[in-house]
Order: sequence, then C-alpha cells, then structure tokens
Amino acid sequence: MSESIERSAPAADPYTLTADGIKEPPVGWRASLRYLGPGLILSASIVGSGELIATTALGAQAGFVLLWLVIVSTLVKVAVQVELARWTIATGQPALTGYAKVPPKIFGIGWVNLLWAVLALSKLLQLGGIIGGTAVAFSILLPIGGDPLAFQSLLVWTAVLAIGSIALLYSNRYSLIERGAAVLVVIFTAVTVLIALGLPATPFAYGIDDLGSGLQFLIPAGALGAALAMFGITGVGADEITFYTYWCVEKGYARWVGPNDGSEEWVRRANGWIRVMYKDAFVSWVIYTFGTLAFYLMGAAVLNPQGLTPEGNGMITTLSRMYTDTLGEWVNIIFLLGAIAVLGSTMWASIPSWSRMYTNLLATFGVLDWQDPVARLKWIRVFTVALPLLWGVLYLTIQSPVIMVQIAGVMTGIFLVGVVWAVYWLRRNETDPRLHGGRGFSVFLAVSSAAIALLGVYSLLDVFGVI
Repeated sequence: MSESIERSAPAADPYTLTADGIKEPPVGWRASLRYLGPGLILSASIVGSGELIATTALGAQAGFVLLWLVIVSTLVKVAVQVELARWTIATGQPALTGYAKVPPKIFGIGWVNLLWAVLALSKLLQLGGIIGGTAVAFSILLPIGGDPLAFQSLLVWTAVLAIGSIALLYSNRYSLIERGAAVLVVIFTAVTVLIALGLPATPFAYGIDDLGSGLQFLIPAGALGAALAMFGITGVGADEITFYTYWCVEKGYARWVGPNDGSEEWVRRANGWIRVMYKDAFVSWVIYTFGTLAFYLMGAAVLNPQGLTPEGNGMITTLSRMYTDTLGEWVNIIFLLGAIAVLGSTMWASIPSWSRMYTNLLATFGVLDWQDPVARLKWIRVFTVALPLLWGVLYLTIQSPVIMVQIAGVMTGIFLVGVVWAVYWLRRNETDPRLHGGRGFSVFLAVSSAAIALLGVYSLLDVFGVI
C-alpha cells in the first residue's frame, strides 16, 4: 500500500506541483461552482463554536446593541484570509510552512509558529468545549442512566463522539470531508436562518428600532470581555485563516496552476484559479455571516429579555429556550438535532484541519518531510486519533463549554496579529507581484489588517492588565 502511494505521489499529491497537473481555470460563476469546496469546510468550522456559543451568549448578555460587531467581525478578516490563500495557490505551500519563513527566528524556529503553538494550546480548550457541547446535546436527547447532565451520561456520549469521529475521519480523504461539511452546513443554515427570520411572528419579535439600536457602534459596560472573545472567534479566526490554505491545496487549486515557470501563461492560469478562490471565499462569507447574525438575533431577542445566559453544562438547555420559547416544547428535539449539526460540523471540520496543521508544524521542526505523502498521512492520522480523545478528556475535566470557547477566542484575537505580519511578509517577499490584487483590494487588506492589529494589541493589553 505504501509503495503504491509513493509511486503515485508525483502525479496525485496536491502538495506536489508538476506540469502534468495543470488545468485551465473556469470562467464565470456557473463554470466555477463545481470547483468550490474549501469554503464549505471553512463554514462548517466557523458556524459552530463561535456562533452557537459565543455569539448567542453575547446576544443574551448585551441585547441588540452589539449587532454591528457581528457584521464587522465576519467581514473584516476576509481580506487577510484571501491574501494568504493567494500565496498558497501561487506556491503550493500551506500556511505554517510560510509562517516558518517569517523573521525573526527564536532558537531556529519562526516566531509566528511559536505563537501558533500557544494558540493551539488554548484551542484545545475550545475544541474541548465543542465536543462537550455536542455530548450534552446527545445526552439530553438520549440520556444514559437517567440524568442527562450527570457525569455518566456525558462520559458515554463524549467517548462515542470521539471514537465515532476518529472512525469516520481516519481516511482523511478530501472529498469525504468536503461532502460531509456541505451536508452539515445546509442543515444548520436552513434551520437556524428560518427560525431567526420567523421571530417577528412570535412573542419575541424584534423590529426596525431594535436593529437600528444595534448599528450604533457602542459596547455597553460589562460586555467588553464577551465582545472581545466574539470578535476573535466569529468569522474567520486565526486558525481558520491558517487552515483554509490546506483545503485550497487539497481541492487542487495550486496543483492546477502548476509550478511557476515565470511565463505569462502561468500568471494567467494563477489569476484564474485565484478568482475561483475569491468566489469560494465569498460563498463561505455569505453562509457564516447569515449564520452568525441568526444566532445573535436569537440570543438578543429571546434570551436577553428573559435574563437567560448560556453557562456550564446547562448551556444547551438554556439555548434550547431560543427554540422552545419561540415555537413550543415540541420543537425541542429539532433544536437538539440542530445543535448537534452545528457543533458536530465544527468537530467534522476541525479534526482534519488541526491534524494537518500539527503535522505541518512538526515538519517545520524537522520531524518529517512535508513533501513525503506517506509520512504526512501517517502523522495526520496520528493526530486524527489523538486530538478528539484529548478534547474529550479536557471537557470532562473542566465541563464549562462557554468559558472554554471564550478563552480560546481571546487568544485567537492575539494570534491574528502574527498572521497579519506573516501575510504581508509573504506578499512582499514570495508572492509574484503580477498576482497581487488591484488597488481596491489593497485598501481592503490595509483596513482589515489595521482592525485585526488593533484587536490584537487590545487583547494583549487586556490580558496583562494594562487596561
């Protein structure tokens, strides 16, 4: 088996750019649709922890007044995501390979990768919160031993989720991951957006005045911490910006461009596939923006007036009030299935994404050769097994999904500063100038980068008690 993989690697490995892998880019939206996909995996990851937990909790705490922050937090980071993906398509290299090149280096290791390692530690808490939230939803739906929030039931469902995820994702086939993400995205987007749009016909109706009050760029007292975490974790966070590059490669964008031979044909082909990536990123943005707005509106319209805030293992029960108080108790089962789809989609996308990033980090440390498809797959599978088990243990130890997710959100905001620095360094030193976006995109990238940098600086000052 290993020998056959090695023999086929030069032709089939998406991380190996060869002339025989070249494919002409499609022109227009209709022809491009079949080549979209990385954004669906991204959306599956995004519309989960940030939306169901952090965004809804913020809506419950602050009401409509921070609606503007939801929109800003999903839009402002897209330019950085697209720029890093541009470099990846042009070079065939994933993000952590690029981060490792950014000076200065500390003990021979790129400082951005060291910062990423700190982010990864905090993200263990977030993903622990995700697997825990999913286990709670399953436990309420089908309790084991009586009390759905008792340790016994939560332990069983956490184990089932971890082991089931490992079994389903062990092959790490891109097509399987993309199709699974697409199904989950369709389910939770349809259910959530429809319910949010239906709120005006219920006792928890919101109106134009409520929406207007949420667009005044204010942060109420007491909501700053939750707002900071939400900004870091909703939309594309530092981890999603990073792992989007892996899915762009594995979809085939870089391989279809081929190695850079300096020709105008290569430039034309590269710009063509970059335009396809733009469409992929746009579709993803639409999906997770509407999902984010829907969750925030439900938290602000349903939970806030009742003084309900999602906390601890009771998070799922509290969040279910968004649905049961709106449509009646009969819809509780539908909510639980929706919560499973939302949180499960994050697990589905995060396990293979983090497995690739951890493996790539080890490759930058010299543990393996990233270009060796056999060694790369071996290590990806090691992390595919190890990460869900570790996340499950952390959840069962801490058992506070909301706090676990918000801690990771703050660290995500800090790491975004490192990502911005790396993106500009790679743009200036490694991306062919002929592939740079136009003046409008450059302005968008500058605004996006400035907003992210301010968030990171504020996060650092807040963490160290300066403000």
